[in-house]
Amino acid sequence: MDFDAVILAGGKSSRLGGVPKAQLTYDGATLLERALAAAYGAGCVVVVGPDPGGLPEGTLTAREDPPFAGPAAAIEAGLAALEAQDRQSPSTKHAPWILVMACDMPLAGVAVPVLLRELAGRQNAEGAMAVSADGRKQPLLGIYRLSALQREVLAAAEQGGLANAAVFRLLARLDLLAVPVPAGSTDDVDTWDDAAALGVDGDLP
Repeated sequence: MDFDAVILAGGKSSRLGGVPKAQLTYDGATLLERALAAAYGAGCVVVVGPDPGGLPEGTLTAREDPPFAGPAAAIEAGLAALEAQDRQSPSTKHAPWILVMACDMPLAGVAVPVLLRELAGRQNAEGAMAVSADGRKQPLLGIYRLSALQREVLAAAEQGGLANAAVFRLLARLDLLAVPVPAGSTDDVDTWDDAAALGVDGDLP
C-alpha cells in the first residue's frame, strides 16, 4: 500500500515536567527516531511539533495552530503541510493513505505492518485503528484514507475547528477497521513511571 505519514511530536509533556517526549531514548534511539523508523516505506513524512533538527532529508515539519492545541489539531497541521507541498510541486502526488502515529509509543513499529496487512484489499474501509491487547482503541496509531481525513477536517472547521478537540471526535464518522496489534505496541509514555516500565530513558526535569 502507498502511504504517507504524520508523526505527532509536539505535546506539552506536562506529566514529564516539560521534557519533550520526542527526545527520550529507547534502545539507543530517540522516540522520534523510532517513530520515523516505524514509518518506513512512507512516501512522505511530516513531523508535527518543534523542529528538532537532524531530520532525514525530505521530511516535512509543521506545527499545530495554536501550539499545544492537541493531537487533532496536529493531524490537521500535518495534512495542511502535505497540501502545501502539493501546491508548491504540482507534479507531486501524495498517497491515498495516511499513517498517523504519536511519537511516544516506542514499540509501534511492530503494529504498522499489521495495520497495512489488514487494510490491503479492503477497498471500502476508510482506515484501520490499532487496538491494544486489553481492547483499548488507539487512534494515534492508525492508517486512514486521506480523502476521509480531509473531509472530516473541513467539517470540523465549519464547527469551530480542532483546537483542543478529541481525536475520536475527528474520526467518529469514519468507517474504520479495529485491528488487534501485538501486545505492548500501543504502550505510550505519559509519565516517568510509564517511561521506567517501558525502559525509556530521559533526563529528569
